[in-house]
Amino acid sequence: MVRLADTHCHLCLEAFAADLDAVLIRASEAGVERILVPGIDLATSRRAVELAEAHTAVFAAVGLHPHGASEWSDAAYAELRSLARSPRVVAIGETGLDYYRDYAPRDRQMLAFDRQLELADELDLPVVVHSREATQDVLERLSTWVGAAEGGSRARPGVLHAFSGDNDTASRALQAGFYIGVAGPLTYPSADGLRRMAGGLPLESILTETDAPYLPPTPHRGRRNEPAYVRLVTDALASTRGIDPARAGQACWDNAAALFRWTHGTDDRHVL
Repeated sequence: MVRLADTHCHLCLEAFAADLDAVLIRASEAGVERILVPGIDLATSRRAVELAEAHTAVFAAVGLHPHGASEWSDAAYAELRSLARSPRVVAIGETGLDYYRDYAPRDRQMLAFDRQLELADELDLPVVVHSREATQDVLERLSTWVGAAEGGSRARPGVLHAFSGDNDTASRALQAGFYIGVAGPLTYPSADGLRRMAGGLPLESILTETDAPYLPPTPHRGRRNEPAYVRLVTDALASTRGIDPARAGQACWDNAAALFRWTHGTDDRHVL
């Protein structure tokens, strides 16, 4: 069985509190050997680290989602930095901008996003980026951040998760070195445009994810999503490209390993 990676799964949320062990067993049975759990605030970032330190298949990202950007502070920066001392933390996020919900003022979203990019720079970690109806501002900030690095580029800047943008947006993200995360919507009957976009991306630039408990793939729509279903996303990706699912799964596994460095020496990394 091909090893699979779910590179974005919110096991730290209450939706998984009652049956987490069963969820992890089903994931393992489906071939999912790596799961990245991103925090969306300080409490869930703490929980993500706890889960990662308790389960060998689980790794954590710590961050503040744009919905909660009004809570950003220097103290939040300090706590996220402290949490990232765990060798099980492999990214900063989920961070970014969301102009669709606008739960936080946009200036506060930008501040929190910029500061988390600074933290990722300080700790030499990639970022997990949320972008909704905010493409221009997200890409401008990411391009500036990447360009400010030594040599004007970064080896592994991060991923735009649950990507739903167009070909131009994908091209700009790829030029900056980012991976594109694809999720359950790739399986939706109405998502022909998304499938065409995913089918045209370089295979070495794609990550598979569930965004569980959200975005359940067909045929699980209307129910809670979970990491085992990343196999359905992988199958859909393979179908868009006319390749064997095993090839798609292996490529996305390799991509995730390259970005998050979780298959070689991760437990020995110490952040000073």
